[in-house]
Amino acid sequence: MGRLLVALARDDARLRVTGATEAPGHAALGRDAGEVAGGGPLGVPIAAGLAAVCRRDAIVLDFTMPAATLAHARIAVEHGAGLVVGTTGLDPAQDRELRALAASTRAVIAPNMSVGVTVLAELVATAARLLDASFEAEIVELHHHAKKDAPSGTALALGRVVAGARQQEFERAAVLARQGLVGARRPEEIGIVGLRAGDAVGDHTVVFGGLGERLELTHRAQSRECLARGALRAALWVASRPSGIYTMRDVLGL
Repeated sequence: MGRLLVALARDDARLRVTGATEAPGHAALGRDAGEVAGGGPLGVPIAAGLAAVCRRDAIVLDFTMPAATLAHARIAVEHGAGLVVGTTGLDPAQDRELRALAASTRAVIAPNMSVGVTVLAELVATAARLLDASFEAEIVELHHHAKKDAPSGTALALGRVVAGARQQEFERAAVLARQGLVGARRPEEIGIVGLRAGDAVGDHTVVFGGLGERLELTHRAQSRECLARGALRAALWVASRPSGIYTMRDVLGL
């Protein structure tokens, strides 16, 4: 994702890449970020830590792992930089810590930066409100075999959208896959299933199954470019906002 963000940012006159980082010991350390991203040099050597390149007028874009994201959030806050976080897989305690940190700066936090997925969530909320409880909600997501967390953060977020629209408590309604003799489905359940296969970038389908009919709302990411473009859009938007935690709904004005 870092290479894609650099490549797209360099082609946008509104943006300037001022820093890039990699894990200690990575082969790309010290190399020019523009060249690593497949273009010409940007004069931005890849550093081993965010503290070395973080600055007050910057927006830190983080698509890493939960522990790294928390460390980066601390550094961003210390330097007065803004945040755009697309990392998924945080446990509840990590999520609370991230939000406590982010609240003191300007930050966009979203499990999926895609414009299409943001609109999908709006459509799902509308469908969940308009269709009564006889239309049972299930969510299926498909990602590449290297994805480390399951179900995806986007699938969980869509589940929360359904629960919110139907005035349910998500943690009580959510059923993360099923196995064995589980009995009949409870009407209030929101089933969520994660599939892993091949190089699938990310498919999400929300099914509302009724009697004699079924409504399916689907988003398919054809490349990670949609995530990177959404993240850069979020960075441009949040740069001029006051401190606070925002979502992609805010970025799109929904």
